[in-house]
Amino acid sequence: MRFPAKSHVKFHPARVVRRVVVTGLGFISSVGNSRAEVLDSLLHQRTGIEFFPELDTPISPVRIAGTIKGFSFPSEDQTTWQMPEGISIPRKEMRSMAPHVVYAYAALKEAITDARLSPETISNPRTGLTSASSGSAMMSYRNIGNLLKKGPLRCHPFSLAASVAGTLNFNLVSIFKIKGASSGLISACASSAHAFGYALDLIRQNRQDAMFVVGAEDCDFFSIVPFAGVRALTRSTDPTKSPCPFDVKRDGFAASGGGTVLFLEELDHARKRGAHIYAEAIGWGQSSDGYDVVAPSPNGEGLARAMSDSLKDSGITRDEIDYINAHGTGTVQGDAAEASAIKTVFGNRSVRVSSTKSQTGHALSGAGALEAAICSLAIREKFTPVSMNITELDPVCEGLDIVTKPIDFAPRTVLSNSLAFGGANVALVLRRFEN
Repeated sequence: MRFPAKSHVKFHPARVVRRVVVTGLGFISSVGNSRAEVLDSLLHQRTGIEFFPELDTPISPVRIAGTIKGFSFPSEDQTTWQMPEGISIPRKEMRSMAPHVVYAYAALKEAITDARLSPETISNPRTGLTSASSGSAMMSYRNIGNLLKKGPLRCHPFSLAASVAGTLNFNLVSIFKIKGASSGLISACASSAHAFGYALDLIRQNRQDAMFVVGAEDCDFFSIVPFAGVRALTRSTDPTKSPCPFDVKRDGFAASGGGTVLFLEELDHARKRGAHIYAEAIGWGQSSDGYDVVAPSPNGEGLARAMSDSLKDSGITRDEIDYINAHGTGTVQGDAAEASAIKTVFGNRSVRVSSTKSQTGHALSGAGALEAAICSLAIREKFTPVSMNITELDPVCEGLDIVTKPIDFAPRTVLSNSLAFGGANVALVLRRFEN
């Protein structure tokens, strides 16, 4: 076989990696239904967890949750739904929605306003959307009940579209006329962190210029109580004591829901618009434990690989991370595995760590997006989120600097972890934007 002479071989320069920034945020969460409310709650350690009347039934072993205030979804009939003042959705658009789509719709509207987006930027072949939710158990249960009683031809024609996991993506893409790439990701509690990572890659690879990242979940009896079956929920009735990630007395998480939206865009695209920048998204990593359906690998080996890969992807060393927003649900096994993983990656270095789930509750599929947005706020507003309800750290956390009270520290480069059923692990890296 003959090879061409060296002078005839064409070497292509390495492709320039496009920089990606976060320029818009929107929230419907247990700690606030706007960016301003969420920021105020975080700064003042105001919990979103409280007694939840929907859980006060004989078959429910749990009583507290990270409730979403001001909304009411008494049935599958959207005409009965109520929303806080200032949030309004046309009936034509709401007829194919589930409760979590309502949350995400409101959050996306805020993100559009926050990022000061024009209609031309929103509905553009170079602007896409990645979303994450598990669908609506409440809508599925009630709509299937109607189907069995009445037959499919006497059910609402949008009952399917309002129930399944894709309902979030179906509705937002059609309502907001999204013309770029769109997809919904399902990897349990890592779903919206995956959505963030894939959106980041689409922009870096020059497939898109901008992406909406959406994480949302219902917050009701149907979305919460099943987790009691795997002993994942706290049995406490006192939100000033539980959930308490990393504490010796932790006994599980308080479930939540809501919707969070981040707008990511390529740096020059943002500069041309004169956008304000919360943070730069510089990399991510993902892995699988290959261990168990619901339990994490005890030594956290899979998460350690995801974190290490996120650092490599970001082109930084472990010493540059100055704050970790832990997955930190408050389960005995999960927190221990994450603590082990952090120590594996960071060695003897005492890195600041907190779990904002102690304050917000666990937003399930929406947790990754919510915590990436919280990290973006922390970077821009120069504060370090606190891990609440800790009275005695578990010895497994020895060597970690768990932030239990407000400190005067402005994080520059942060890592946000997400873990999920099936051993799915995602680590996102964001840093303060500097030219």
